[in-house]
Amino acid sequence: MADFSQFGPRKPVTGGARSRGGFGRTWWGKALLDAVEQVADAGRLSRGRTYARVGQVVNYRIERGAVTAEVQGSQPSPFTSVLSIRPLREEEIDLLLAEIREAPGMLAEIASGALPPALGPHLLPSTASELDFSCSCPDMGWPCKHVAAVCYLLAERLDEQPGEILTLRGLNLDTLIGGVAKAARADDSGDPYGDALALPELPRIEFHAVIEDLDPVPLRRAVRMTAEDEQIAATGLRELRSLYQEFDS
Repeated sequence: MADFSQFGPRKPVTGGARSRGGFGRTWWGKALLDAVEQVADAGRLSRGRTYARVGQVVNYRIERGAVTAEVQGSQPSPFTSVLSIRPLREEEIDLLLAEIREAPGMLAEIASGALPPALGPHLLPSTASELDFSCSCPDMGWPCKHVAAVCYLLAERLDEQPGEILTLRGLNLDTLIGGVAKAARADDSGDPYGDALALPELPRIEFHAVIEDLDPVPLRRAVRMTAEDEQIAATGLRELRSLYQEFDS
């Protein structure tokens, strides 16, 4: 194990990828941190948060399966730190596409830059086998504070652009659109005109006489204008109701 007492304080960085205010402020950022914190050392994660806040991460890039960064420690040159997230397997992609297809409008939502939390179980790493941490520093921790800093900056990035998790998992918008369209064509190929489609039953309309929709007060008032007394008016209303019912039936 390395003797860390031989190293001095971290060297300051000018223009690094400094945090802009917090980590895990949205569902996606918090969910990623929850996944990392379940498998990582709490002490190193705490030091990693500090590194992220003060800007020790010189730069980082997100690509298929990994976030690769340069992180300045106490040495003259930055360390190379890598957070790896396994790309989705084919069967996992099929489950993701099925989830999207079953939710009308979800694909359009993804295209707009949003990412529904319902896709979290398909996209977020949930076990240590889906995550890996590596760094060129002498610390054998898993992860070391340098990679931990990268994890926190990635969480902040997901707060702002949750679609970046698609890149890490080996996907992009074109892949999703093409996969959904291909599955739809496969479903429709056996019955292109919907001849075998089971249609819902027609709505059942409840019958009632048209006169029941009329306000009885002005109706009675109108009948009284042509009647000599109340009894004649009442008889006229009954006959009128009978006629409506006979006509509507």
